[in-house]
Amino acid sequence: MIDSSLFKSVLGHFASGVTVITARDQHGKDHGLTVSSFCSLSLVPPLVLACIEHRADTHAILEHAPRFAVNVLAAQQEPIARRFSEQEQERFAGLGYSRGITGCALLEGALAYVECEIRHRYPGGDHTIVVGEVLSASTALEQPLLYYRGGYAWLER
Repeated sequence: MIDSSLFKSVLGHFASGVTVITARDQHGKDHGLTVSSFCSLSLVPPLVLACIEHRADTHAILEHAPRFAVNVLAAQQEPIARRFSEQEQERFAGLGYSRGITGCALLEGALAYVECEIRHRYPGGDHTIVVGEVLSASTALEQPLLYYRGGYAWLER
């Protein structure tokens, strides 16, 4: 078996986008977390997947929520990525956001949004793989925030 620290180091050399996934609980309270394990799965039907660590506080919400939104963060949104990756009770305090068709929070200034209906949940080691069918999507003209080798990075243009 491969050593877990080597495995983490090798995978850290794969640059990925940074997202904040948002969902609402049964009482209508907003929840969210920073996720870099997000990708497209299928064009027909339009499906995406995200991998949510079991220890994440929003994991329990996504196990029961019927819908979620993916906010693809822009380069200037690193502070938002950091806020949603920490154990903070009021992650949405002072942030601008609107509600999409799913009712989930869409963060102002994001590079793109994808709103989904959850279709499947699969076990994946210490994560749950959440598959969503895309109901709505939009983009903006911004540069992406990237995650690379354990830190945040930007594209040079």
